[in-house]
Amino acid sequence: MQAMILAAGMGNRLGKYTQNNTKCMLPLNGRTLVERALDAISSANIHKCVIVAGYKKENVVSFLGNRYKDVDIEYVFNDVYNKTNNIYSLYLAKDYLLKDDTLLLESDLIFEDSLVRDMVASPNATVAAVAKWEAWMDGTVVELSGDNEILAFIPKKAFSYDKKEMYYKTVNMYKFSKDFSAHIYVPFLEAYTQAMGNNEYYEQVLRVIATLDKCDLKAFVLSGQKWYEIDDAQDKDIAEVLFVDNNGKSLDLMARRYGGYWRFPKLLDFCYLVNPYFPTPQMSTEIKSYFDVLLTEYPSGLNVQNLLAAKLFNLDEAHVLAGNGAAELIRGLSLSQVLSGTIGIVYPTFNEYAESLLRNPTIRLVAYTPENFSYNKEDLIAFSAECAALVLINPDNPSGNYICRNDVLSLAAYLQTQNKLLILDESFADFADAEDEPTLLKQEILAAYPNMIVIKSLSKSYGIPGIRLGVLACGDKKIIEAVRKNISIWNINSFAEYFLQIIGKYQKDYKVACERIMTERARFKTELEKTGLFDVYPSQANYFLCRLKNGMSARNFAETLLNEQNIFIKDLSGKNGIPSASFIRLAVRDQKDNDVFIACMAKFRENVAPPPPAFPKLIIDISYLALWKYCASTQERYRGKNCENLWFMRLHGGSPLGGAGVCARDWRGLATA
Repeated sequence: MQAMILAAGMGNRLGKYTQNNTKCMLPLNGRTLVERALDAISSANIHKCVIVAGYKKENVVSFLGNRYKDVDIEYVFNDVYNKTNNIYSLYLAKDYLLKDDTLLLESDLIFEDSLVRDMVASPNATVAAVAKWEAWMDGTVVELSGDNEILAFIPKKAFSYDKKEMYYKTVNMYKFSKDFSAHIYVPFLEAYTQAMGNNEYYEQVLRVIATLDKCDLKAFVLSGQKWYEIDDAQDKDIAEVLFVDNNGKSLDLMARRYGGYWRFPKLLDFCYLVNPYFPTPQMSTEIKSYFDVLLTEYPSGLNVQNLLAAKLFNLDEAHVLAGNGAAELIRGLSLSQVLSGTIGIVYPTFNEYAESLLRNPTIRLVAYTPENFSYNKEDLIAFSAECAALVLINPDNPSGNYICRNDVLSLAAYLQTQNKLLILDESFADFADAEDEPTLLKQEILAAYPNMIVIKSLSKSYGIPGIRLGVLACGDKKIIEAVRKNISIWNINSFAEYFLQIIGKYQKDYKVACERIMTERARFKTELEKTGLFDVYPSQANYFLCRLKNGMSARNFAETLLNEQNIFIKDLSGKNGIPSASFIRLAVRDQKDNDVFIACMAKFRENVAPPPPAFPKLIIDISYLALWKYCASTQERYRGKNCENLWFMRLHGGSPLGGAGVCARDWRGLATA
């Protein structure tokens, strides 16, 4: 078998990345696309590759020569690459198709080596690699029969979203048998180019062939192998995350995206915090029914958005600001003239507060880091002596620490007597089950405590991060007016506005959704603790702060989960207020996803944390000194081998001279070891 790579195109959509080079020379995490393709070809024991080059062909020839590792390379040149399409490139190389079975692929693909090996090993002589259609995919799709026969090629213009569940996307990788090429594909290729010209795509020939009663073209359906097609700079960016070469950067690349993980449909996101039980399907359907109107019409201005937000919480609109997420409101507050001087903040915390407040040169942050992530009203009152205003996230992020409503009101009252402000973030308060009504977003409370500014992210609690919503409320109108000066008049889009308009009908459903989170949180905590891998801190939010046991590195743990299980978690290493590199934060998702995580932890224990080696049994009438020597030698032998809980770690006394002896418990431990 031979391979053939079509690499004549200019790749204009990649802009600066292909300005002076052809697309197959694009580097991804240190290796060019053509190197990656040839490595995969070599791994499948294919030792000949034909490359059809055109644009900047001299760069390819100079870079590869006539041999790459154990793969011999021959070239076909398309000198009219700027006037033709890939059908002409394949036409120029058609004689090679007649000589041998051929693995055909395009140069803008990145894929796992196993994909080539699996295709070559497929019992079907002629196959097209296809993957279940997903939202990020573009181009030709196919429909399959029950036995994976390709029934039809559906071009882009004929794509119907009503049938998307039936579609499979072509991966632009094919295995053609010599017989198929000679008797079917090449004759049709010649006829098609003669009739339709050279500015077409070779898949259009397959579309015609698929209409034949017997075409011998089967689908090779991908079963989880990674691949991506790189057409533009955004594709390059995504591919660099998907195909980071196990160099410890995958976690950084994923984290730096700050969302948009729907582009990675197989990713299970335990990092970002949402409500998996809301909105309900009925509410989503209602929003979808107005999609065209909401997409094409301008949203209302800020006055209307404030009125809608006030209606949701039964507040006076003069005391409310609607924001494009809580982040916009935090920035607006920090840049206003409301805050200055020393601001107290509890670490660890949500980074947005510290980063936003430090943008104001008149503000200096004072940190309080509580022991074991637990603090109460009295701790904050004592801390407030150092600052002019205090930031309280309740429940806290990432610790989940919670202070009951009455204590928060007592804190606000005390600060009021000191002419100090309380900035209260209750984005996760709706998930708290420590009391019936934790929220302080009440008009009478705001009126009684005008020194309290309440911020709430609806994106997190209402499960709508994609449309971005948050509110800021305060009993002091001057504060509202000062913050508003930093907010755009059209900061809320039409989808978010419509959500605010209809949410009142779904408040009972929302309460049920929050209760489901509470129930699942308790169950998930129990299951996490059963794994033996974590110390799980109590939480009143939809996440847990966890310490990895046995000194495991949070960074390594998060990297392993991402690379091997496609699970993304929050690594807290280096975060202010986190005492070691063994802490992570886990979102509470729905039961199905949480069970997937727990199952992965069972596999993790099997692969990473094997049980300690067995010890030979000893006769109990051994002298103490002999026992000590045995312990010392055994400890040295297993040093660094995860023996934290071995029996010799429990011996009493620091030396044989201590005279403490060995208690019955330790003898039992020795005997069972």
